[in-house]
Amino acid sequence: MSVRIVRLGTPRTQDEGLRIGTVRHPPRGVPKSEHASKDWYDVWFPELAPSAELVKLGQGAESPSQWASFVRRYRAEMGAPDKGRILDLLAAMSRQSSFSVGCYCAEESRCHRSILRALLEERGATIA
Repeated sequence: MSVRIVRLGTPRTQDEGLRIGTVRHPPRGVPKSEHASKDWYDVWFPELAPSAELVKLGQGAESPSQWASFVRRYRAEMGAPDKGRILDLLAAMSRQSSFSVGCYCAEESRCHRSILRALLEERGATIA
C-alpha cells in the first residue's frame, strides 16, 4: 500500500489505485466523463493545488532563488490547519491503500507535486 506521485495524463501503472488530481483546473477540452478513462484523474482535489498567484510564480521561476520562494510560499499555504489535516489523512491512507496524486507539469522537480511528495513523507506516508 502506498501513494504514487504522478504526472496526470500519463498511462497508469499497475496497482496505482485511485488517481487524485491536485490541480487548480480540469484538463482543457476533455469532457468530465473522460477524465478517468483518459488517465487524467478519478477525483479532482484542487485544495492541494497552489493558489493562482503561486502557480504564476512557480511557472515563471527562472532562478533557484525564485523556485525557492515558490517552495517556501507553497509550504506556507499547505501549513494551514485545514491543509495539514488533508495531508495527514493522505499520509494515513497511504499506509492502508494504494492511490496516486498528481499534476500536469512535465518535470516533477519543478512542480508542486515534488513538494507534496516531501510533505507527505514528512507525515509518514508510504511513497511508491
